[in-house]
Amino acid sequence: MSLPAASGPATPAPQPGGTLIVGRGADSVTLSPYASASPDAEVISHVAETLYELTPEGRIQPLLAESMPQVSPDGRTMTIRLRRGIRFHDGTPFDAAAVKWNFDFILNPENRAPFRAILLGEVASVDAVDTYTVRLNLRRPFVPLLAHLTHDFLAIHSPTAVQRAGGMRPPTGEPYGRQPVGTGPFRFREWVRGDRIVLERNPDYWGPRKPLLDQVVWRVIPDDGARVLALEGGQIHVAVRVPPRETTRLALNRALRIDRTSSVRTIYIAFNNQKAPFTDPRVRQAFNYAVNKRAIVQTVLGGAARVSDAPISPGIVGYSAIQPGGWPHDVNRARQLLAEAGHGGGLNVTILHPTGRYVQDAAVAAAVQAQLRAAGINARLQTMEWAAYLSFTNQPVDRTPVEMFMLGWGTVTGDADYGLFSLFHSSQWAPAGFNRFFYRNPQVDQLLEEARSITDSARRAATYRQAMEIIWRDAPWLFLHSESQVTGLRREVQGLVVHPTERILAHRAWLRR
Repeated sequence: MSLPAASGPATPAPQPGGTLIVGRGADSVTLSPYASASPDAEVISHVAETLYELTPEGRIQPLLAESMPQVSPDGRTMTIRLRRGIRFHDGTPFDAAAVKWNFDFILNPENRAPFRAILLGEVASVDAVDTYTVRLNLRRPFVPLLAHLTHDFLAIHSPTAVQRAGGMRPPTGEPYGRQPVGTGPFRFREWVRGDRIVLERNPDYWGPRKPLLDQVVWRVIPDDGARVLALEGGQIHVAVRVPPRETTRLALNRALRIDRTSSVRTIYIAFNNQKAPFTDPRVRQAFNYAVNKRAIVQTVLGGAARVSDAPISPGIVGYSAIQPGGWPHDVNRARQLLAEAGHGGGLNVTILHPTGRYVQDAAVAAAVQAQLRAAGINARLQTMEWAAYLSFTNQPVDRTPVEMFMLGWGTVTGDADYGLFSLFHSSQWAPAGFNRFFYRNPQVDQLLEEARSITDSARRAATYRQAMEIIWRDAPWLFLHSESQVTGLRREVQGLVVHPTERILAHRAWLRR
């Protein structure tokens, strides 16, 4: 029995050539293993590839690896077979020696790679078993390791290119970080900081589907409105983080279309948990009661977000709703808690926030400022350029002047360990890790450590829930929302994928002419 052929217009055949221009709100900081944010990752993923990849549907599959890894019965070794016949953009071979060099570099504490403890924390050493086989030797079972191997910051770079460039130095992997060389479908061509990054098609790409575009250009347009105008005027083909207020109008433009995709990113305003008055959990809880997150989602974000009900987003392995609907809005309770903590006369605070990095980030900060006022909290807003912002919020606890700051975290591996251990374990205090708000709870530390080696999925999820319940009660953040991605595209853009990890994937994109 066969199905009848579908009727209707034929799907146009992909056309090679052309330059795709993507408008985004923030520039990359580095394109090396010292990368630490999504604007870095979305470019790196086109140039350098990982051993495994997380599909948009949430499945892990081999990329530079030939097959899924073999894990020993005791969980202490992972053996990975690599694809053959692949070369880096500089012509040197991709093999086990290259993989070992990359992982050894990250594992060396002297190199201060920012994601070492998070992504490879339990890896003791790496062996090149033969030309196309590597073995990761673990101190103890490390359940999230396979998920971590999908992370763009573990992409494999050409060791020869790193050495020819003059090496990589912290904190941004200079000088190599300005000129990456990988195995991906596009090669690096040019970077004009604050303006654009240009990639060109790799004609020798090893994959079964060759890239069609001649070039991909990442243009920095921090202002949301300017980004939308550039899309409408045809100066760019893709605009990321379209303001929700613009979507209805843009949808009426027959030259454009709107893509709505879920995201694994949680947006929060962190408190410096080691700086008064935020050393008192009652103060942190008061802020959560004082802000009406649902109103912000509906009015500022046009419904294109979900109020946070846990420290991580839905769709992550290990997620569960800790407080459905999020912290309730209760100004009287906020005032009561502030009075109990000795601040009945009000508080003066400074909130740092980026501009153009997250959806309506400046507008969200302004809405928070206005709502805090009703609880007797006077908040001053301060912003700065993205690279400076990341550096400023990454100072050690005894030197940072920061009181409160807005950031987002995308659990891009799809596993709760990356979203919880990275942010809430006390070993991850800045600048060594991403606990930039200096939260510490020994019980949370213990639970997060235990969860890393629990192979039973139900027990592991229960352990994460215990940890998240404590974190939620401790309120180290002003919990806000999980973003939805709203992307504007010109109709001629075909085959582009907007990944839940907030990457624009141009690997299979083409331009209809």
